[in-house]
Amino acid sequence: MPDTTAASLPPSDAAPRPLEGPLLLASLALFWGTNWPAMKLALTGMDPWTFRALCLAAGGGGLLLAVRMTGRSLRIPEGDRWPLLVVSLFNVTGWQICSAVGLTFMEAGRASIIAFTMPVWASLLGVLLLKERLTAARLAGLGLGLAALALLVAPALDKLGAAPWGVVFMLGAAVSWAAGTVGLKLHRWSLDTVQLSGWQLTLGGLPVVAGMLAFGEPARLADAPWDSLAAALYAMLIPMIYCHWAWFRVVALFPANVAALGTLAIPVVGVFSSGLLLGERLGIAELAALGLVVAALGLVLLAPGRRRAAR
Repeated sequence: MPDTTAASLPPSDAAPRPLEGPLLLASLALFWGTNWPAMKLALTGMDPWTFRALCLAAGGGGLLLAVRMTGRSLRIPEGDRWPLLVVSLFNVTGWQICSAVGLTFMEAGRASIIAFTMPVWASLLGVLLLKERLTAARLAGLGLGLAALALLVAPALDKLGAAPWGVVFMLGAAVSWAAGTVGLKLHRWSLDTVQLSGWQLTLGGLPVVAGMLAFGEPARLADAPWDSLAAALYAMLIPMIYCHWAWFRVVALFPANVAALGTLAIPVVGVFSSGLLLGERLGIAELAALGLVVAALGLVLLAPGRRRAAR
């Protein structure tokens, strides 16, 4: 089958550096993982619509400002407009709304686990729509990753059953993100990674801003505690600006199912950081899951490199 690793790389991003992909995935695991307890804390002082609208305004505005400061155009090429709108609705609007609402029903660590069943849906959609091949290494990595997720979910089945809406919204977030990830690979983009990231956050954020105006309570910000505001500021600056750029770069560097599997470390960081920062439960299952995820990432990311070196 044809190699889809660089098939959708924007022109200015077509020369990846050695280890760039693994390093980007490591930074995503750290910052997006710690973002789960930050989001949970932020939502103690503001409603989901207001929180997400602030995050998307900061993320989209910050990335598009960076584009202008480097002298590049903000114009969207005609051939990119409809694909950009579609992937923005899945990658940003669906994910942001569903994950924020889901977090109001359940613990941050458990919510992150459900959200990161995304690799399952991305792998299936990648096979169906992109004709990607599920190699033995990827299947094994997927199996290990799902076993890790099962270990983490099993102790909290009673809590999950008591919060069905949390499960529904977090699964909706996972499927929406998976569809957006695969959609990014279906189109040959003229926009570079920063332009693509900024416009996705901006366009995908418009329905969220409309939701805030209709259903949100922005006046609550005046009474929000300092720790809630500090957590929201962290979420706006690091996970929204840097992590979205890094994620879209990862999607450009790897096939969709490999990029998706590379995110399996994020819920582990989410569970551990939630335990440390919010006092959520940590135990043997979490440690075992960490080992399984590390093994899964090794299979998915390192085995293909060894095969290429051998050839």
